Amino acid sequence: MNVKYVSRIIAFSVMVSSIFMVVPLSIAIFDGQPDNAFSYLISMALMLIFSLGVLVSTKNHSTNIYAQEGFAATGLSWIIISIFSALPFTISGEIPSYVDALFEIVSGFTTTGASILTDIEALSRCNLYWRSFSHWLGGMGMLVFLLAVIPQAKKNEGGGIYLMRAESPGPSVGKFTPHIKHTALILYGLYILLTLLCVLFLLLGGLPLYDSLCLAFGTAGTGGFAILNSSIGSYSMYVQGVITVFMFLFGINFNMYFLLLLGHIKEVFKNEELRAYIVIFSVSILLITLNIFKMYNSVFEAFHHAAFQVSSIMTTTGYATVDFELWPAFSKSILFLLMFIGACAGSTGGGLKVARILLLGKSIRETISNALHPRRVSVIRMDGRIVDKNIVNSTNAYLAVYCMLILVSYAIISIDNYSLGTNVSAVVACFNNIGPGFEMVGATGNYSHFSILSKLVLTADMLLGRLEIFPLLTLISPDLWSRKR
Repeated sequence: MNVKYVSRIIAFSVMVSSIFMVVPLSIAIFDGQPDNAFSYLISMALMLIFSLGVLVSTKNHSTNIYAQEGFAATGLSWIIISIFSALPFTISGEIPSYVDALFEIVSGFTTTGASILTDIEALSRCNLYWRSFSHWLGGMGMLVFLLAVIPQAKKNEGGGIYLMRAESPGPSVGKFTPHIKHTALILYGLYILLTLLCVLFLLLGGLPLYDSLCLAFGTAGTGGFAILNSSIGSYSMYVQGVITVFMFLFGINFNMYFLLLLGHIKEVFKNEELRAYIVIFSVSILLITLNIFKMYNSVFEAFHHAAFQVSSIMTTTGYATVDFELWPAFSKSILFLLMFIGACAGSTGGGLKVARILLLGKSIRETISNALHPRRVSVIRMDGRIVDKNIVNSTNAYLAVYCMLILVSYAIISIDNYSLGTNVSAVVACFNNIGPGFEMVGATGNYSHFSILSKLVLTADMLLGRLEIFPLLTLISPDLWSRKR
């Protein structure tokens, strides 16, 4: 294990996060809030002292990095950044409990959108901005950002892919170009472009720049932190429609946008995951619209809310225009299933990912075929290409660990003695980075009533879900810290 290199990656991550605090600090100064400004200054100072201390003490280091370092750097970076980034909330006194503040910022970075706040609008503009921006930073990934901007990424092209694979969501991650730094730049270039387009369309809807930025951050990162207690319900149908479209767009694998830029349109529409994503999305909207249209003034209004909620849940954003807890059981069951499916691999969305669902379905079909025809040699194909057995095996292992962790988390938070619906949906919503669940944690609820133990478990679930389990689980493996390769 190259401990010094891992330490430097963590230090750079913390340093970059502290620099991003300049904007909420400026908002606090502009709004005449010295206490909030002080909280960001103190937090930034602590982060810079930590970062510079680590960088100075690890000046002489090897640049060799492998899968071990990729997992360790990713898992530890997310944990330590979250620990520091929660400080402004607590120091300012707006979220007095540090556990609550940690829950809130982890929910932000992991693009979950679950909140312990009972009155969102009571938060200052600087803290609302920071929690919304955490969605945007966590959506594409903090280490992917580092790979795009720090000089060391150029020096260590081969090792950078391990960082990207550990942080990026999906069954497998590849490079767009021969250079990992260029790949990271392309990813963030596309991400920034789509975010700016979202901001532009929101501005055209009459929203102020501040509101447009905060909502765009939550939409781009598929996070769902709103700046109003009513989530998106108080905005116009135009604004809601814009957010619906962009949530859908950010739920698509960013590889598809890169292929579109190259003019490979046929290859995009031949992609099995994209086609499945569109079909699941469309059918879900149709079924829910048919189920709820009598509850609204017109079929169009029902379609509008169904489309928004399907887009929000499937991309694991978690925004809401209405209280879907009031919808019929059939519609809620569809939303519950969408919580598990999630968005596409390589997007900013969470969940199991459509690619994994397809792989699992093909794996089941292959198993049945082998049972019926033992002598037949069969392979699994995606987009016409043979899928490596290691990817299939890792997908099956991921599902097994995923189910086990959800069951363990549910058992622990059940100590609080809330209903089955509340506990199950809370764990599923946090693990799949969705935010709202059902009953007490529904569209109009929050997570403030859970005990400290439950909040810590759900916080861990959010991190496990965003980093796709293994980068965090490997931190407790003796093999990770072994010097053997």
